[in-house]
Amino acid sequence: MKTVLGALNPIALRLGPIEVHWYGVFIATAVIIAVALAVREGAYRHIRSDDIYDMILWALPFTLIAARTYYVAFQWSYYSQHPGEIVRIWDGGIAIYGGLIGAAIVVILFCRSRLIPVWLMLDVAAPTVIMGQGIGRWGNFMNQEAFGRVTSLSFLQGLHLPDWLISQMYINGAYRQPTFLYESVWDILGFILLMTTRHRPHLYKQGEVFLTYVAWYSFGRFFTEGMRTDSLMLFNVIRISQALSVVLFIGSIALIIWRRRHLTANRWYLDGSGQKMS
Repeated sequence: MKTVLGALNPIALRLGPIEVHWYGVFIATAVIIAVALAVREGAYRHIRSDDIYDMILWALPFTLIAARTYYVAFQWSYYSQHPGEIVRIWDGGIAIYGGLIGAAIVVILFCRSRLIPVWLMLDVAAPTVIMGQGIGRWGNFMNQEAFGRVTSLSFLQGLHLPDWLISQMYINGAYRQPTFLYESVWDILGFILLMTTRHRPHLYKQGEVFLTYVAWYSFGRFFTEGMRTDSLMLFNVIRISQALSVVLFIGSIALIIWRRRHLTANRWYLDGSGQKMS
């Protein structure tokens, strides 16, 4: 039996001329939860909450600008003809990889200015970031973007998805693969993995929670990106996010191996809390 529900309204609330979009609501929710978790983990790892708050105040605007700039740069043929739409982030068009690059730069510069170990701060942030990504993907769902190839109603029903989700996947006259959902589930599983293992003694050296996050996310993103029909492309041939996922996955694994060999050769390493272990 066919679903009869219509597409969900991307606008959550109207206050006169002001429109609050679900896209923004999901992103804001992800940020609030991420900050709370980061402050809690920071206390465990002896990082002051004020340092985390200060870093986030710097990171948020730069992350947003970098994410939008990344997206616009690879869609310049369109935005060069519609420059007024460049600032319309509430309509979607924020590239996660662009945001991560921007955030990483801010974290490195901030930690060096406060004399905080960069790898330690990245370990604190990693689980909260992937959790935020998992929540943020539901903003794509509300905007009917980041979807996959054409599929059938019976396939979606075979996934035991609720009717409201299936109906939202009816886009441009056809049902689509819910790639936003696949990535969201993958991200939440990564969050659970990191949260349940990050404090196990001697499992991670400093920086490896973050590098595990990079490897986990990039591995899943490679496959979900391959299913999408709205990928950012390079020369109309290469899916940029897929190519970057391969580089990040290989790079993170190689860096873990190299650091372990290097630290072992020096007969000591840093555990997750920053303490030297013999």
